[in-house]
Amino acid sequence: MREANISLRIRKFNISNLDRTMKKIYLILGAFLFTLTAMAQKQMSLEDAVLGRYSYLYPRQISQLQWRNNQSLVYLQTDTIWETGVADQQSHALLTTTDLSKIAQGQQIDFAHIGAFRFHTEDEIIFNNGNQISFFNLNSKQFTGKLETPQDGEASDLSPQARAVAYVKGQNLFIQKDGQDIQVTHETQPGVVCGRYVHRREFGIEKGTFWSPSGKYLAFYRKDESMVKDYPLVDFMTRQAEATPVKYPMAGMTSHQVTIGIYNVEEGTTSYLKTAGPDDHYLTNLSWGPDEKYIYLAELNRDQNQMQLNQYLVAEGKKVKTILEESRSTYVEPQHSLVFSKTNNDQFYYWTRNDGWFHLYLYNTQGELIRQLTKGNWEVTEFYGTDANEKYAYIQATKESPLDRHIYRVNLKNGEMTKLDDQAGTHKANFSPSFNYMTDNWSACANPGQTDLRKTNGKLLRTLSKADNTLADYQLGENKIVNLKAADDSTELYGRMILPTNFDPNKKYPAIVYVYGGPHAQLVNNTWHNDANWWFYYMASKGYLMFTVDSRGSANRGQAFEEVIHRQLGVEETKDQMKGIDYLKSLPYVDQNRIGVHGWSFGGFMTLNLMLRQPETFKVGVAGGPVVDWEMYEVMYGERYMDRPQENPDGYSECNMVNHVSTLQGKLMLIHGVQDDTVVMQHSMKFLRACIQQNKQVDFFAYPTHPHNVRGRDRLHLMDKISQYFFDYL
Repeated sequence: MREANISLRIRKFNISNLDRTMKKIYLILGAFLFTLTAMAQKQMSLEDAVLGRYSYLYPRQISQLQWRNNQSLVYLQTDTIWETGVADQQSHALLTTTDLSKIAQGQQIDFAHIGAFRFHTEDEIIFNNGNQISFFNLNSKQFTGKLETPQDGEASDLSPQARAVAYVKGQNLFIQKDGQDIQVTHETQPGVVCGRYVHRREFGIEKGTFWSPSGKYLAFYRKDESMVKDYPLVDFMTRQAEATPVKYPMAGMTSHQVTIGIYNVEEGTTSYLKTAGPDDHYLTNLSWGPDEKYIYLAELNRDQNQMQLNQYLVAEGKKVKTILEESRSTYVEPQHSLVFSKTNNDQFYYWTRNDGWFHLYLYNTQGELIRQLTKGNWEVTEFYGTDANEKYAYIQATKESPLDRHIYRVNLKNGEMTKLDDQAGTHKANFSPSFNYMTDNWSACANPGQTDLRKTNGKLLRTLSKADNTLADYQLGENKIVNLKAADDSTELYGRMILPTNFDPNKKYPAIVYVYGGPHAQLVNNTWHNDANWWFYYMASKGYLMFTVDSRGSANRGQAFEEVIHRQLGVEETKDQMKGIDYLKSLPYVDQNRIGVHGWSFGGFMTLNLMLRQPETFKVGVAGGPVVDWEMYEVMYGERYMDRPQENPDGYSECNMVNHVSTLQGKLMLIHGVQDDTVVMQHSMKFLRACIQQNKQVDFFAYPTHPHNVRGRDRLHLMDKISQYFFDYL
């Protein structure tokens, strides 16, 4: 027994030693395999980050997916329009480029490729190829007409119902219909233009023409900028530099004046709405009534704190009544046109922040609130419409999290909400005409994108398309969301952190803060890679920790979250950004002496705020297209958030970065497009002048042919310039 026990102990000892040996071997082998895998993976190059982001590294799905009718979908793939049924998972070819080109040739229609298309009805397709719009009937397999705008025609706007297209040439508005070009306006006075967007695309304005539902009328903006001083821009690329002035009304200065014309296509006559009030008010969110008898217009005073929704008679241009009003001590910002009821022409859906959050309301045209349809401390971010019987409305919202977007069905009687998707992420819906089915196109941090087919009770039918992970072969730094408290110590903020490639927690790394921080932008979202820019991964591959925080003032968090910046742009945002810095400094692997910052536009302004208000924290900054002095920014945006300079002199002074130049300590570079007509070059010039006067060394680089953003292949040069600045000094 004793010998047996000794033998057993020896065996146990040997096995134990063997286990430890094998563990070491496995660890060494694992580390070796990990190293081999890392070596086999690609590193993100600057070309990949800049040129590949929206080309060869963009996750592709099937193209131009859309509903043909309530039971079938169509999409474009390999020069063929394919059709697939809701119930039938098989796809069949509907039309090919070859077939269409042959048919077009016989009908004297220029048709080389399918290009952009959409279904007007289930049997009629509208093709848009450059300046040619053509109509094709699937039953007859024939082109049934075409509209061709001039090569110098711009801002085209099609009415399929009228078989007409509006376009702008020079100062004037034209319509092409029945093979004829009709000149709608005949302006010759310099500074006047018709049919283009107004108010510098604020208030949700994206275009300048608005067809009535039947196409009988065309409403349009007439913009008179003759009273606005020319702002000098210079084209340096000509033999002799040439002036290319623009109209740029700055905060507190004279603004342009806008009126709204209505062209009767059948009669060939034009009348104008008789809007009242000061000439420099804002006319926004134009909506046609379903019977085309009335036009509805959101009219905002120049101070942007009082809005009236007014009803006008189309025939006379006369104001009928004010339907509702909104006013706030800060600002009112109407952004959405009315959507009229499908069952009652006297009722409409109104999407506004009336209670501090973007929600849906149902009103009648007498101005009576029937009911608030959605409510809560979250925002409706899209209103898709209602079913035919108006039992349900369908929306996209931030109800689960500000980082996510989900699709919901809202019971219009009791407000009960049903979430129609089942995965965290950002979801966008496209509904069948009957609202019985929907496509759900979504992505999330680990999902490059997929499109699911669902019933509108949320039931998943099948996945239609799933994008490939185009970054699968790349070695990337870890990307994660962090939660912070704002400077008020109660509001939750969200940040995104990307760790350096081959991260070692025992090392110290420099950190770069990428910042925007202003209204109408949200940088951190639950989309693929948390909405990161591929340049962040490039910098992470060079050993930098990349960090971004959406501070108070940014989008989709409600009125109170945004308006904390009112009359003091940059102040509270900087405090919130510094809470992010506090978080970075709490991490043992962040080198507190090597923190940099970069941003563009409002982000350029915030870069200056951080460099100048917190000079002991930031070693290096790169400010692109920065606002320096809000008195030199345009009227609509500037006065909304800062009021007029004469009303808020202390605020303008505090937010003027020229007044903080004396605190500059770190390395700072400004970059500006010479043709910038959004944040004009004057901002950088005044800042540079102040630096010279105060003997502060800064660096500056200009892009001679570019406006506010540097695009195209030149962007590779830009990002190389920015990267190298951090390589050299951080």
